[in-house]
Amino acid sequence: MKIESIKIKNYKVLRDVEIKEIPSMAVFLGVNGSGKSTLFDVFGFLNDALMTNIRAALAKRGGFNEVISRGEKGDIEFEIKFRPSAEEPLITYELVVSLDEKKNPIIKKEVLRFRRGQVGSPWKVLDFAYGEGTAAVGELNTYDDVKNASRKEQKLDSPDILAIKGLGQFKEFVAVSQLRRLIEDWYVSDFQIEDARIPRDAGYSEQLSRTGDNLALVAKYLYENYYSVFENILETMKARIPGITNVEAQETTDGRIVLRFQDGNFKDPFISRYMSDGTIKMFTYLILLNDPSHHALLCVEEPENQLYPQLLSELAEEFRLYSVNEGQVFISTHSPDFLDAVELDELYCLVKNNGFTEIKKASNNDLIKSLFERGDLLGDLWRQGLLEKVI
Repeated sequence: MKIESIKIKNYKVLRDVEIKEIPSMAVFLGVNGSGKSTLFDVFGFLNDALMTNIRAALAKRGGFNEVISRGEKGDIEFEIKFRPSAEEPLITYELVVSLDEKKNPIIKKEVLRFRRGQVGSPWKVLDFAYGEGTAAVGELNTYDDVKNASRKEQKLDSPDILAIKGLGQFKEFVAVSQLRRLIEDWYVSDFQIEDARIPRDAGYSEQLSRTGDNLALVAKYLYENYYSVFENILETMKARIPGITNVEAQETTDGRIVLRFQDGNFKDPFISRYMSDGTIKMFTYLILLNDPSHHALLCVEEPENQLYPQLLSELAEEFRLYSVNEGQVFISTHSPDFLDAVELDELYCLVKNNGFTEIKKASNNDLIKSLFERGDLLGDLWRQGLLEKVI
C-alpha cells in the first residue's frame, strides 16, 4: 500500500493540513511541540477506531472536545488517497466525525471512492452516514464498468462503528475488506525501552507490539522459525554495536523469557535490563525491519533517541530499503544527523503558525532546493536554522 496524499481538518493542532505527493519514505521534521506526534496519532486514531469504535478511540485521547482543534466547533475530517499496489487504481477514503444532539460521537460521513484510470469521476464503493448506507459487492476489477457493480443497503449496530469494520468482515465486500486489512496492518510505534526490558511469561508472539513489550518473545519466534532472518539481525548488531557477539531469548526457571546479550569482552552474557538504551533500541528496530510479515505502513517517531549519531545514516538507509521492498515508512525527527541521510524529496517540515501546524514539502522551496543541489546536506541546513526559517 502507498498513501499518496492526506487531508486532516480539526484534529488537535492539525486544523487544516494537506500533505501531497507522499513518497515511499517520508520524513517529518520539526522542533518539539510542532505537531509531529499529533500527525502520527492520526494513523493511530484511525487504527484504534477500526479495532474498537469512534467513541473508544476519542475517549482514549480525552474525548471529542479534547481532540477537536481549539476554538473550532465543526467536525473532525480525514481524507486519505492511496493505492493498494502500484498496479491498482487510486482509492479515496473520507471520514467525518461529529457529535449528535446528545453530544455522543458519531460518524457523520464515511465514503470509499474508487477510480480506474486517470480520468472520470471516482465511483462510490461505500457510502455511509449515521450508521446506514450502501456498499458495492464483489471485486471491482472484474467489472468492465464499476458502475455496473451491484450495491447492497446495510445498517450497522451503532453510528459510532466504522462501516469498513462491519462490512470488511464479509467476503462479498471485497474493496471494503481490502481497506480494512490495510488499516489493521498499520504499525504506529510507541516504543518504550523499559517495557522492552521486562521479562515476559513464556508465550507466543509473531510481530512486535507498538510498545515493544513483547520484544523477547518475537526474538524467540524468529530464532525458532526464521533462523536466517535472526542470523542477519545478529550480524547487523555485531557490526553496529561494539562488543556484541550474540543475542538470545532464553526461558528462565520460573517460566519467563528474557533477552541476553553476549559481550565478547566478558564470559557471561548480560540480561537486557543491564544493556544500554541504544543497544535495546537498535535491536528493536532490526526486529521490526526484518519482520517476515511486513507492515503496509510503519510510523516511527524520533529514531535518533538513545542511538549514537554515527548509526543514524545506516538506519535511515534501512528504513528506505524497507519502503522500497516492503511497505511505506513515515519517520518524525529533529535530528540533524538523521537528516544528513535524507533525500530532499522525502522531507516535510512542520512549523507552528498562530498555534496550529503547517506542513510543507521541502522540495517545493526554491532556496532549499538550490542549496541541496549545490551539495549542502539537509542536516547542515537544519543546524544553521535555514530549513525552519525558509519553510
